[in-house]
Amino acid sequence: MAGTRSWAQAEEAKRNLEAQLSGKAPADGELLAEAQSLTDAIDTFLQEKRNQGVTEKVVGKYTRELARLREFCESRSIFTVKGLTRELLTRYCATWPEVYPASLTRSKVRERLRSFLRFCYEAEWLSRIPQLSKIEVDQSPTLPLSAVEYARLLDTCYATFADDPAKRVRIHALLQLMRWSGLAIRDALTLKREEIIHDATKKLFRIVTARQKTGTHVSVPVPNEVAEEILAVANGNPVYVFWSGKGLEESVTKNWAKFLARLFRDARLDGGYMKSHRLRDTFAVDLLQKGVPLEEVSKLLGHESIKTTEKHYSRWVKGRQDRLDNLVTGTWDK
Repeated sequence: MAGTRSWAQAEEAKRNLEAQLSGKAPADGELLAEAQSLTDAIDTFLQEKRNQGVTEKVVGKYTRELARLREFCESRSIFTVKGLTRELLTRYCATWPEVYPASLTRSKVRERLRSFLRFCYEAEWLSRIPQLSKIEVDQSPTLPLSAVEYARLLDTCYATFADDPAKRVRIHALLQLMRWSGLAIRDALTLKREEIIHDATKKLFRIVTARQKTGTHVSVPVPNEVAEEILAVANGNPVYVFWSGKGLEESVTKNWAKFLARLFRDARLDGGYMKSHRLRDTFAVDLLQKGVPLEEVSKLLGHESIKTTEKHYSRWVKGRQDRLDNLVTGTWDK
């Protein structure tokens, strides 16, 4: 069935589809460029993402979101890429708040949809990229922890998890790993023991892994005492440091994020909607404030582009602020 309420509507949908596939606009009969079906375009785009080495988790997000787009379009008798007009996409974006309550999530969905539209434009299935509704992100940005705050967080472990010594040990080690390596919580939780490598020549340990979000390679030295604490964690799994290897990674990440949120609350620390990300911020900002160039910090964080690093951390770049200070103070004697 065409999903319509009457035979007349079904016939109209049929004519629209035939017109789109024939390359003719149903309204005035003007010729269009060869029409590409929306289904085929989505399949080709997803294959392109896999060819690029994008992780299956991210491909899964594209798959789900573009399936929603296709269903929305088909319910309005739009079956080809040519039908992706600004008006249609504006109405589609209006459905997001119900599906994605968080504005940050909607902004990421918007980025992924724009990536698909750009792909269609480059494939010459669209004559231009339709403008998408802007998304105002209302979450407060995360903030780095001061040395005093981080020490308080570690100390609070003993009180928060006093009834579960084994969990306390794992949480403490996870905090240390994220603070000194800059790994995001999911990457930290799925870290393999073999990815903690001892460099005998330099007499240090380093974390060598790839970010699940981007697939970007990272290699970060960590203090020896931190590495030894992490390696001492026992969880019954010979492969992973923290993860048991059972269940979905996403579920494990959510559970541990709740543990960390509880710990941050008990330590009376706030400053952002993603508590665990404050540890990653602490790693990055500490390096920047001590003069490590932004380009190098970007590599250590595993960002695909330095623009991402600049967006979140440019205000903490010590060299940049020093230059600005010198420019201002240099005008005082003139």
